[in-house]
Amino acid sequence: MKVTILGTGTSQGVPVIGCKCAVCRSEDVKDKRLRSAIMVEDGNTRIVVDVGPDFRQQMLHHSVDNLDAILLTHEHADHIFGLDDIRSFNWLQKSPMDIYCEQRVQESLRNIFNYVFAENKMPGIPQMNLINLQNEKFRIASINITPIRLLHQFLPVFGFRFDRFAYLTDFNVIEEQELEKLYGIDTLVICALRKSPHVSHLNLSGALELIKRIAPRKAYFTHLSHEIGKHRDLLAELPPAIEPAYDGLMIEIKNH
Repeated sequence: MKVTILGTGTSQGVPVIGCKCAVCRSEDVKDKRLRSAIMVEDGNTRIVVDVGPDFRQQMLHHSVDNLDAILLTHEHADHIFGLDDIRSFNWLQKSPMDIYCEQRVQESLRNIFNYVFAENKMPGIPQMNLINLQNEKFRIASINITPIRLLHQFLPVFGFRFDRFAYLTDFNVIEEQELEKLYGIDTLVICALRKSPHVSHLNLSGALELIKRIAPRKAYFTHLSHEIGKHRDLLAELPPAIEPAYDGLMIEIKNH
């Protein structure tokens, strides 16, 4: 299994419009953070988790010309606003795109992308096949997936475990029974918004505490704001088995 980190930024991305801080002015490519998303590949199966406003740019950068499914963690703009660009995959694959999300998220999609679900559809619109996502294991072709229920302050969201890899973004609460689903993983990608506390996202110390409890072989941070600092500075502060992820990072996962 191969995981590509498509983006590691927050809802505003990094650099932030109009910001003159050292991180936003950095010329280091690892400080350029598109909106958070990943791509998971196993054999001929390819899945993307979250499609924010940078989805088109991410797909072009990685020369992606086929996609089996999209998983959505939740309905916030930085996780769904790239959905209009699935039109290219509809045309290439001659089929609607399978989009896995829970019922509440489906209702948001029907409102936000109302033209997609209108009775009288215009030509050339995205074609979406919404598949109800519940908190139970499922499979897409060769990839086993376990949803992990999280809380983004008060909003229920999903993280996902793919065999021995797990991806948890946009949350600050996880119950013990959900935490238990993560034991035994090899690699974890987890959000760490900034060093100071935040009302709806894990900060650095909170993420480090969870990593210690889950005990993966390797952990990476994502959903990084400009407030957490430069990549190289954060990397120097962390133990060897924990690193800030960066856009374009590719991770090989051995599932057996």
